[in-house]
Amino acid sequence: MRCPFCGHAESQVKDSRPSEDGSAIRRRRSCPECGGRFTTFERVQLRELTIIKRSGRRAPFDREKLVRSVSVALRKRPVESERLERMVSGIVRQLESRGETEINSEVVGELVMKALKALDEVAYVRYASVYRDFRETQDFARFLGEEGLSEETEVQDL
Repeated sequence: MRCPFCGHAESQVKDSRPSEDGSAIRRRRSCPECGGRFTTFERVQLRELTIIKRSGRRAPFDREKLVRSVSVALRKRPVESERLERMVSGIVRQLESRGETEINSEVVGELVMKALKALDEVAYVRYASVYRDFRETQDFARFLGEEGLSEETEVQDL
């Protein structure tokens, strides 16, 4: 594993253990060149997934991009990072178990929305506002009415 600090091609594993949810192996590494310490995560990948964007363009599935987009929706929400990781791992498992190597981005978006709705309603609405391209306040009102979210959430958290 290449050192992220100095770029040295080799690093030494100092500690290895399963991650919190058991979906990855967490490895603590050190660089013999600069002495830097860093952590890596090793995950099982069943198959290479390709995402077909709305424009028709194809891009390799990027788990970290999924984590970043969900993290934006969860910003300043009382959700632990372990729950985020479990949610993302669940979505990835669902995608990999579909048996398809090419998946429409809409499928990923709907899986994220479903998982966020169960995790945090405010993050769900935030994600939906970007995913569904809300342009006006009426878009939010329509969405909230369709989804039947609690009035308490609508008034207090948004």
